[in-house]
Amino acid sequence: MASPVALMVVGTPVVALLLRAAWVALSCYVLTPLRIRRAMARQGVHGPPPRPLIGNLRDVAALVARATADDMPALTHDVVGRLMPHYVLWSGTYGKLFVYWYGSEPRLCLTDAAMIREFLSSKYAASGATGKSWLQRQGTRHFIGRGLLMANGAHWSHQRHVVAPAFMADKLKGRVGHMVECTKQTIRALQEAATAAASPGGARRREVDVAAYMTRLTGDIISRTEFDTSYETGKRIFHLLEDLQRLTARSSRHLWIPGSQYFPSKYRREIGRLNAELEAVLTESIGRSREIADEGRTTSAYGRGLLAMLLAEMERKKLDGAATKQQQFSYDLQLVIDECKTFFFAGHDTSALLLTWALMLLSTHPDWQDRARAEVARVCGDAPPSYDDLSKLTVLQMIIHETLRLYPPATLLPRMVFEDIHLGGGGGGDGGLHLPAGLSVWIPVLAIHHDEAIWGADAHEFRPERFAAGRRPAFLPFAAGPRNCVGQAYALVEAKIVLAMLLQSFRFAISDDYRHAPVNVLTLRPKHGVPVHLRPLRP
Repeated sequence: MASPVALMVVGTPVVALLLRAAWVALSCYVLTPLRIRRAMARQGVHGPPPRPLIGNLRDVAALVARATADDMPALTHDVVGRLMPHYVLWSGTYGKLFVYWYGSEPRLCLTDAAMIREFLSSKYAASGATGKSWLQRQGTRHFIGRGLLMANGAHWSHQRHVVAPAFMADKLKGRVGHMVECTKQTIRALQEAATAAASPGGARRREVDVAAYMTRLTGDIISRTEFDTSYETGKRIFHLLEDLQRLTARSSRHLWIPGSQYFPSKYRREIGRLNAELEAVLTESIGRSREIADEGRTTSAYGRGLLAMLLAEMERKKLDGAATKQQQFSYDLQLVIDECKTFFFAGHDTSALLLTWALMLLSTHPDWQDRARAEVARVCGDAPPSYDDLSKLTVLQMIIHETLRLYPPATLLPRMVFEDIHLGGGGGGDGGLHLPAGLSVWIPVLAIHHDEAIWGADAHEFRPERFAAGRRPAFLPFAAGPRNCVGQAYALVEAKIVLAMLLQSFRFAISDDYRHAPVNVLTLRPKHGVPVHLRPLRP
């Protein structure tokens, strides 16, 4: 039998660990939320009363489930009430500045354009402790790991510095040829599908679901341009990411209970299994790239895309043994895998949705379709657009921006407040808004994009001319400030090339069978796809 002294020696660290865990739980689930609630209430910012531990989760889930239970009765773009019914309810009750509770996490709804600009500015861009992220609290850690979207502080600064050159103008110019070739393949596939659909045994009037084709196309483009592979090689990655996306969205709706991250659940088991399979596929692909480049150790030896830059950065860390300050933020294999997951997802899913929604809008607005087609013919003739042509496609740019306004792939922009912040006013407590550390800021991009006070009485209508003078200050599809989407220029170049070539090749009209049912599965997508009638313009 162990002596009392031995038990005391063993027990002391265990007791200390338990006490620490209890303190962390008390702080996280009671003291910090109470402090934040009082700080916001003193400023007159209130919201729906939270239930213990679960906050307003049940209310949000019930409201969204009821709003999205059926398809929309008509093809209207007034979708905020469907996708963000809790915002509509609580902003009407408490004003546009309110706090609600996602489990034990307090979330501030922020819609004031000036405050958003200040909050997203360089003043706060690199703040935050490494390893802490709003997205990780959503269960997204297994989805995209420690990639750029998850990084904060010095890690974010270094990761942004590494990946940003892959999306600069000189690199984009070299991507145009790949984008054109991939689009040509998709056009041929669409022509074959339209011909088959128009045959006696096919569906009526050359009907094709363009959503599926845009998903494959953007997957092929990001695979070829940034990861030196093909869609056929990368399609397993995309399928795994789609499954992870659905499971992550589902699991985030479940109640948060203290310590629940350690409890087994069917969602956690399945997410872990899919993530392990995804990382194995990516590790194999990265290994092939490194084998091919075994003779050299430069970026060009690995290829020219984003993966090449990441591998070259990782190799520099191995070759340079000096312990520099920069080196502690260098890439290892796991971080390269996480960046691959981030950019495979972001460069594939969001671009596919932009193109899909744009085709839906053009299919229901033939006047703008004709205007865009005429512009493409004037600028490009019968040839695919060149990089120099893209800046001249101003009508197409207005259409793309209006699509992103009405149907932004990311309907909300989350940020965590890591240190006390004062927005507006004099900065010294006179006026403005104080944001205490630990508060989550929820910027409802979709609601801001549809706000009649900002955009006018026609805010829910498709009117690309509103962007004739350029981008608007309350336009946030790619966020804003230094932490904006690093790949936004890439996405816009890709969208212009694809839409221009589709307009050269087809006239399209929405199918009578189209069912308008936008849903949020981390990103904003059409629940039933977008079936359109295609009429080829070229033999």
